[in-house]
Amino acid sequence: MAGTVGIVGVGNMGGGMAGRLLEQGWRVQACDLVEARVQALVRQGARAAASPREAAEGAQALIVCVVDAAQSREVLFGPAGAAAALASGRAVLLCPTVSPQDVESLASGLEAQGLAAIDSPMSGGPVRAREGSMSLMVACADAVYEANRPLLETLSGQVFRIGTRLGDGARTKLVNNLLAGINLAGAAEAIGLAGRLGLDLARTLDVIEQSSGQSWIGSDRMRRAIAGDYAPRAHVTLLQKDTGLALQAARAAGFEASLGPAAHEAFNRAAAAGDAGLDDAALLRLFLP
Repeated sequence: MAGTVGIVGVGNMGGGMAGRLLEQGWRVQACDLVEARVQALVRQGARAAASPREAAEGAQALIVCVVDAAQSREVLFGPAGAAAALASGRAVLLCPTVSPQDVESLASGLEAQGLAAIDSPMSGGPVRAREGSMSLMVACADAVYEANRPLLETLSGQVFRIGTRLGDGARTKLVNNLLAGINLAGAAEAIGLAGRLGLDLARTLDVIEQSSGQSWIGSDRMRRAIAGDYAPRAHVTLLQKDTGLALQAARAAGFEASLGPAAHEAFNRAAAAGDAGLDDAALLRLFLP
């Protein structure tokens, strides 16, 4: 049942998703501001699209995989926006981590043009996106979900059906990313302490990975930070943004967070120190001598 899918934003995650779809026999129309990313997919069989509108032409669904709500709005409703090129009834997968209110606003704009929104933030990193093993947190109408099930299940073997209320995918992702940020900040602080105590960092992480302090994001990020590898897979600015959005949602719900603000401040400090464009493993640099 493979068909044609447009993807706008083929960076680390979007590029992995596009590669997965191509491998599984889908036709992909790829658009990105960075031409080299598009050409890498063209070599795998994708068609280059010069604009979001071109990426959407003839597609049975459009995947939006940009950074934030402002970029999503431009992709969909800007001068070269994709929404105008999609046939009535087609679906748009909203994959960026944005606020629930932004999901609702984007969905309302799509509905006004006869289109359906799938609130579908993702988690797991580029390797898992390419393998089809990342998590997708999906909220949309039941009929929309069923119509797009083949695409969703091609993208991920871990599709979590959150419900029908648009914005609940975003809410779930913010809860997840707040914990990811707390875990990463905690791991960086602990490994920083190990350094101050004169311990071997790699050996200490070996112990943590087999003990009660283990977390996936801590192991993943600290292992490459110890090796001095800060090539960006997920920039510092992403969890800086996401923890901020999670705290905003917490305030709106009347929830008083205590650890979240400390983690968010660690990402703010890393960005202010000039590490905004580095991988978020660079958080360790805050705690080393």
